[in-house]
Amino acid sequence: MRPEAGTRSDYKHFHPITTRWMDNDAYGHVNNVVYYSWFDTAVNQFLIVNGALEIERSPVIGLVIETQCNYFAPVAFPDQVSAGIRVSKLGKSSVRYEVGIFRGDEQSAAAQGHFVHVYVDRETRRPAAIPDAMRQLLQRIEVTAP
Repeated sequence: MRPEAGTRSDYKHFHPITTRWMDNDAYGHVNNVVYYSWFDTAVNQFLIVNGALEIERSPVIGLVIETQCNYFAPVAFPDQVSAGIRVSKLGKSSVRYEVGIFRGDEQSAAAQGHFVHVYVDRETRRPAAIPDAMRQLLQRIEVTAP
């Protein structure tokens, strides 16, 4: 069963992204690998700007253990896009982020997917509980299953 594109109203936070000339591939649209970079950028920007992650100092860091994306409409340079994010599952040491990529002012996602972070101790790389401040932030963009 093919998934259906979500809409802007499905997401709790948005991050604007400017496409670059180098994002286009030989077929004239943004290459699939770029979407995964956008996912990572949108989530980490949200965490950093809201004080939940300090790249070089946070004692707990998120490692990606799963990722997936579905494509519905092409995006190409020089399109302006925004990445909508939400949390669909928040565990003790893991979180599932869902991301929708929207071209211009379009209401329907051009692409959408997810990735799962497992939070680990920076030094030992063993699973660690999501810090309370981060958990509270993630709860602000958490959605409940229908």
